[in-house]
Amino acid sequence: MGKRTTWREKDPVVLVTGASSGIGRTCADLLSRSGFTVYGGSRTAPSEPPSGWTWLPLDVRDEASVRGAVDRILEEAGRIDVVVNNAGYGIAGPVEETPLPEALDLFQTNFFGALRVCQAVLPHFRARGAGTIVNISSLGGRIPLPYQGLYSASKFALGGLTEALRMEVAPLGIRVVLVEPGDVRTPFPAHRRRVERVAKAYQEPLARALAQAERDEREGVPPEAVARLVLRILRHPRPKRRYTVGPLPQRAAARLQDLLPGRLVEWGIMRHYRVG
Repeated sequence: MGKRTTWREKDPVVLVTGASSGIGRTCADLLSRSGFTVYGGSRTAPSEPPSGWTWLPLDVRDEASVRGAVDRILEEAGRIDVVVNNAGYGIAGPVEETPLPEALDLFQTNFFGALRVCQAVLPHFRARGAGTIVNISSLGGRIPLPYQGLYSASKFALGGLTEALRMEVAPLGIRVVLVEPGDVRTPFPAHRRRVERVAKAYQEPLARALAQAERDEREGVPPEAVARLVLRILRHPRPKRRYTVGPLPQRAAARLQDLLPGRLVEWGIMRHYRVG
Protein backbone atom coordinates (compact mmCIF):
# COMPACT_ATOMS: atom_id res chain seq x y z
CA MET A 1 0.00 0.00 0.00
CA GLY A 2 1.47 3.39 -1.02
CA LYS A 3 2.35 6.20 1.33
CA ARG A 4 -0.57 8.50 2.05
CA THR A 5 -0.07 12.00 0.64
CA THR A 6 -0.43 14.76 3.22
CA TRP A 7 -1.81 18.22 2.63
CA ARG A 8 1.65 19.73 3.03
CA GLU A 9 3.15 17.34 0.47
CA LYS A 10 0.41 18.17 -2.01
CA ASP A 11 1.00 21.93 -1.58
CA PRO A 12 -2.74 22.68 -1.97
CA VAL A 13 -3.86 25.91 -3.61
CA VAL A 14 -6.44 27.99 -1.76
CA LEU A 15 -8.55 30.99 -2.73
CA VAL A 16 -9.82 33.09 0.19
CA THR A 17 -12.33 35.85 -0.57
CA GLY A 18 -12.68 38.94 1.59
CA ALA A 19 -9.00 38.63 2.49
CA SER A 20 -8.16 42.28 3.09
CA SER A 21 -8.88 42.14 6.84
CA GLY A 22 -10.58 40.25 9.65
CA ILE A 23 -11.41 36.57 9.29
CA GLY A 24 -10.34 36.41 5.65
CA ARG A 25 -6.93 37.98 6.27
CA THR A 26 -6.36 35.75 9.28
CA CYS A 27 -7.32 32.61 7.32
CA ALA A 28 -4.95 33.56 4.50
CA ASP A 29 -2.10 34.16 6.97
CA LEU A 30 -2.61 30.89 8.87
CA LEU A 31 -3.10 28.69 5.81
CA SER A 32 0.01 30.19 4.22
CA ARG A 33 2.06 29.43 7.33
CA SER A 34 0.62 25.89 7.31
CA GLY A 35 1.98 24.97 3.89
CA PHE A 36 -0.84 26.03 1.59
CA THR A 37 -0.38 28.16 -1.52
CA VAL A 38 -2.79 30.99 -0.81
CA TYR A 39 -4.41 33.57 -3.03
CA GLY A 40 -6.43 36.16 -1.14
CA GLY A 41 -8.93 38.27 -3.03
CA SER A 42 -10.76 41.45 -2.08
CA ARG A 43 -12.14 44.65 -3.57
CA THR A 44 -9.47 46.73 -1.83
CA ALA A 45 -5.87 45.81 -1.14
CA PRO A 46 -4.90 44.93 2.46
CA SER A 47 -3.62 47.86 4.51
CA GLU A 48 -0.52 45.79 5.27
CA PRO A 49 1.06 43.83 2.40
CA PRO A 50 0.54 40.07 2.78
CA SER A 51 3.46 37.92 3.80
CA GLY A 52 3.63 34.45 2.27
CA TRP A 53 0.53 34.71 0.09
CA THR A 54 -0.62 36.53 -3.02
CA TRP A 55 -3.28 39.24 -3.05
CA LEU A 56 -5.40 39.72 -6.13
CA PRO A 57 -8.24 42.13 -6.92
CA LEU A 58 -11.57 40.36 -6.62
CA ASP A 59 -15.07 41.82 -6.49
CA VAL A 60 -17.47 38.96 -5.82
CA ARG A 61 -20.36 41.14 -7.04
CA ASP A 62 -18.91 41.06 -10.55
CA GLU A 63 -18.86 37.81 -12.53
CA ALA A 64 -16.03 38.96 -14.80
CA SER A 65 -13.90 39.79 -11.75
CA VAL A 66 -14.57 36.36 -10.24
CA ARG A 67 -13.83 34.51 -13.47
CA GLY A 68 -10.69 36.57 -14.00
CA ALA A 69 -9.37 35.78 -10.53
CA VAL A 70 -10.06 32.05 -10.93
CA ASP A 71 -8.45 31.99 -14.38
CA ARG A 72 -5.36 33.78 -13.05
CA ILE A 73 -4.91 31.24 -10.25
CA LEU A 74 -5.34 28.32 -12.64
CA GLU A 75 -2.80 29.85 -15.00
CA GLU A 76 -0.22 30.57 -12.29
CA ALA A 77 -0.72 27.62 -9.93
CA GLY A 78 -2.20 25.03 -12.28
CA ARG A 79 -5.13 24.18 -10.04
CA ILE A 80 -7.36 25.23 -7.14
CA ASP A 81 -7.94 22.79 -4.29
CA VAL A 82 -9.88 24.90 -1.78
CA VAL A 83 -12.15 27.94 -1.75
CA VAL A 84 -12.94 29.83 1.46
CA ASN A 85 -15.92 32.08 0.72
CA ASN A 86 -15.62 34.79 3.34
CA ALA A 87 -16.50 38.08 1.61
CA GLY A 88 -19.39 39.83 3.29
CA TYR A 89 -20.63 42.79 5.29
CA GLY A 90 -23.55 43.80 7.51
CA ILE A 91 -26.37 46.30 7.38
CA ALA A 92 -28.36 47.60 10.36
CA GLY A 93 -31.84 49.02 10.33
CA PRO A 94 -35.50 48.05 10.36
CA VAL A 95 -36.56 45.58 7.71
CA GLU A 96 -39.43 47.91 6.78
CA GLU A 97 -37.14 50.83 6.02
CA THR A 98 -34.12 49.14 4.48
CA PRO A 99 -34.00 50.50 0.91
CA LEU A 100 -34.38 47.71 -1.60
CA PRO A 101 -31.21 48.69 -3.53
CA GLU A 102 -29.19 48.37 -0.30
CA ALA A 103 -30.78 44.99 0.44
CA LEU A 104 -29.99 43.80 -3.08
CA ASP A 105 -26.37 44.97 -2.80
CA LEU A 106 -26.01 43.10 0.48
CA PHE A 107 -27.22 39.89 -1.15
CA GLN A 108 -24.97 40.51 -4.16
CA THR A 109 -21.99 40.21 -1.79
CA ASN A 110 -23.07 37.88 1.00
CA PHE A 111 -25.06 35.37 -1.03
CA PHE A 112 -24.64 35.78 -4.78
CA GLY A 113 -20.93 36.54 -4.32
CA ALA A 114 -20.39 33.12 -2.79
CA LEU A 115 -22.57 31.56 -5.49
CA ARG A 116 -20.50 33.19 -8.26
CA VAL A 117 -17.27 31.86 -6.79
CA CYS A 118 -18.74 28.36 -6.39
CA GLN A 119 -19.97 28.32 -9.98
CA ALA A 120 -16.58 29.51 -11.22
CA VAL A 121 -14.54 26.80 -9.48
CA LEU A 122 -16.90 23.82 -9.63
CA PRO A 123 -16.16 22.87 -13.27
CA HIS A 124 -12.47 22.65 -12.33
CA PHE A 125 -13.29 20.62 -9.21
CA ARG A 126 -15.52 18.24 -11.20
CA ALA A 127 -12.82 17.69 -13.80
CA ARG A 128 -10.36 16.74 -11.07
CA GLY A 129 -12.85 14.80 -8.96
CA ALA A 130 -11.77 16.71 -5.87
CA GLY A 131 -12.04 20.07 -4.15
CA THR A 132 -13.28 21.71 -0.97
CA ILE A 133 -15.55 24.73 -0.50
CA VAL A 134 -15.81 26.33 2.95
CA ASN A 135 -18.56 28.94 3.16
CA ILE A 136 -18.21 31.36 6.07
CA SER A 137 -21.71 32.16 7.30
CA SER A 138 -22.72 33.37 10.79
CA LEU A 139 -24.69 32.30 13.81
CA GLY A 140 -26.89 35.15 12.60
CA GLY A 141 -27.84 32.67 9.89
CA ARG A 142 -29.27 30.40 12.60
CA ILE A 143 -30.52 32.96 15.12
CA PRO A 144 -32.40 35.91 13.56
CA LEU A 145 -30.98 39.26 14.61
CA PRO A 146 -33.48 42.10 15.15
CA TYR A 147 -32.48 45.23 13.26
CA GLN A 148 -30.00 43.18 11.27
CA GLY A 149 -32.70 41.23 9.49
CA LEU A 150 -31.32 41.54 5.98
CA TYR A 151 -27.88 40.38 7.12
CA SER A 152 -29.49 37.37 8.83
CA ALA A 153 -31.56 36.65 5.73
CA SER A 154 -28.44 36.59 3.53
CA LYS A 155 -26.76 34.14 5.89
CA PHE A 156 -29.87 31.94 6.21
CA ALA A 157 -29.85 31.77 2.40
CA LEU A 158 -26.16 30.89 2.30
CA GLY A 159 -26.77 28.04 4.74
CA GLY A 160 -29.50 26.55 2.57
CA LEU A 161 -27.38 26.87 -0.55
CA THR A 162 -24.41 25.22 1.15
CA GLU A 163 -26.34 22.22 2.38
CA ALA A 164 -28.03 21.62 -1.00
CA LEU A 165 -24.75 22.02 -2.88
CA ARG A 166 -23.03 19.63 -0.49
CA MET A 167 -25.48 16.86 -1.40
CA GLU A 168 -25.21 17.55 -5.13
CA VAL A 169 -21.42 17.40 -5.36
CA ALA A 170 -20.52 14.84 -2.69
CA PRO A 171 -20.79 11.96 -5.21
CA LEU A 172 -18.29 13.85 -7.39
CA GLY A 173 -15.59 13.88 -4.71
CA ILE A 174 -16.18 17.53 -3.72
CA ARG A 175 -16.58 18.60 -0.10
CA VAL A 176 -18.74 21.57 0.98
CA VAL A 177 -18.79 22.85 4.55
CA LEU A 178 -20.55 25.70 6.36
CA VAL A 179 -18.79 27.59 9.17
CA GLU A 180 -20.99 29.70 11.43
CA PRO A 181 -19.03 32.12 13.63
CA GLY A 182 -20.61 33.96 16.50
CA ASP A 183 -19.16 37.32 17.48
CA VAL A 184 -15.55 37.77 16.38
CA ARG A 185 -13.28 40.72 17.17
CA THR A 186 -12.65 42.13 13.68
CA PRO A 187 -13.19 45.40 11.76
CA PHE A 188 -16.57 43.98 10.61
CA PRO A 189 -18.65 46.29 12.88
CA ALA A 190 -16.85 49.36 11.55
CA HIS A 191 -17.90 48.40 8.02
CA ARG A 192 -21.53 47.76 8.94
CA ARG A 193 -23.83 50.00 6.95
CA ARG A 194 -26.79 51.72 8.59
CA VAL A 195 -30.16 52.68 7.23
CA GLU A 196 -30.25 56.47 7.16
CA ARG A 197 -33.94 57.26 7.60
CA VAL A 198 -35.64 55.49 10.47
CA ALA A 199 -39.17 56.10 11.74
CA LYS A 200 -39.47 57.33 15.32
CA ALA A 201 -41.11 54.07 16.43
CA TYR A 202 -37.91 52.19 15.57
CA GLN A 203 -35.24 54.67 16.69
CA GLU A 204 -34.87 53.72 20.36
CA PRO A 205 -35.05 49.92 19.97
CA LEU A 206 -32.63 50.14 17.03
CA ALA A 207 -30.16 52.09 19.17
CA ARG A 208 -30.47 49.57 22.02
CA ALA A 209 -30.10 46.56 19.71
CA LEU A 210 -27.00 47.97 18.03
CA ALA A 211 -25.42 48.95 21.34
CA GLN A 212 -25.84 45.37 22.56
CA ALA A 213 -24.53 43.94 19.28
CA GLU A 214 -21.43 46.14 19.51
CA ARG A 215 -20.79 45.05 23.11
CA ASP A 216 -21.08 41.43 22.05
CA GLU A 217 -18.69 42.01 19.15
CA ARG A 218 -16.07 43.63 21.39
CA GLU A 219 -16.21 40.55 23.62
CA GLY A 220 -16.07 38.06 20.75
CA VAL A 221 -13.40 35.51 20.01
CA PRO A 222 -10.29 36.49 18.01
CA PRO A 223 -10.36 35.76 14.27
CA GLU A 224 -7.61 33.18 14.82
CA ALA A 225 -10.29 30.91 16.33
CA VAL A 226 -12.13 30.83 13.01
CA ALA A 227 -8.92 30.37 11.01
CA ARG A 228 -7.84 27.44 13.17
CA LEU A 229 -11.24 25.82 12.64
CA VAL A 230 -10.95 26.24 8.87
CA LEU A 231 -7.51 24.62 8.99
CA ARG A 232 -8.90 21.66 10.98
CA ILE A 233 -11.72 21.26 8.47
CA LEU A 234 -9.30 21.19 5.55
CA ARG A 235 -7.18 18.55 7.27
CA HIS A 236 -10.17 16.38 8.19
CA PRO A 237 -10.85 13.44 5.82
CA ARG A 238 -14.63 13.68 6.29
CA PRO A 239 -15.70 17.08 7.64
CA LYS A 240 -19.22 17.67 8.92
CA ARG A 241 -21.70 19.85 7.05
CA ARG A 242 -21.81 22.62 9.72
CA TYR A 243 -19.42 23.95 12.36
CA THR A 244 -19.91 26.73 14.88
CA VAL A 245 -17.19 28.83 16.48
CA GLY A 246 -17.35 31.72 18.91
CA PRO A 247 -18.46 32.51 22.46
CA LEU A 248 -19.87 29.41 24.15
CA PRO A 249 -23.22 31.00 25.18
CA GLN A 250 -23.92 31.93 21.56
CA ARG A 251 -23.06 28.46 20.29
CA ALA A 252 -25.26 26.93 22.99
CA ALA A 253 -28.13 29.25 22.06
CA ALA A 254 -27.94 28.06 18.45
CA ARG A 255 -28.37 24.48 19.61
CA LEU A 256 -31.07 25.24 22.15
CA GLN A 257 -33.30 27.10 19.72
CA ASP A 258 -33.99 23.78 17.97
CA LEU A 259 -35.16 22.27 21.26
CA LEU A 260 -37.04 25.10 22.96
CA PRO A 261 -40.52 26.43 22.14
CA GLY A 262 -40.43 29.12 19.46
CA ARG A 263 -42.01 31.77 21.67
CA LEU A 264 -39.38 31.22 24.35
CA VAL A 265 -36.58 31.54 21.79
CA GLU A 266 -38.10 34.74 20.43
CA TRP A 267 -38.53 36.16 23.92
CA GLY A 268 -34.90 35.42 24.77
CA ILE A 269 -33.60 37.11 21.61
CA MET A 270 -35.77 40.19 22.11
CA ARG A 271 -34.74 40.48 25.73
CA HIS A 272 -31.04 40.18 24.91
CA TYR A 273 -31.27 42.96 22.32
CA ARG A 274 -33.71 44.97 24.44
CA VAL A 275 -36.24 45.42 21.69
CA GLY A 276 -39.32 44.07 23.47
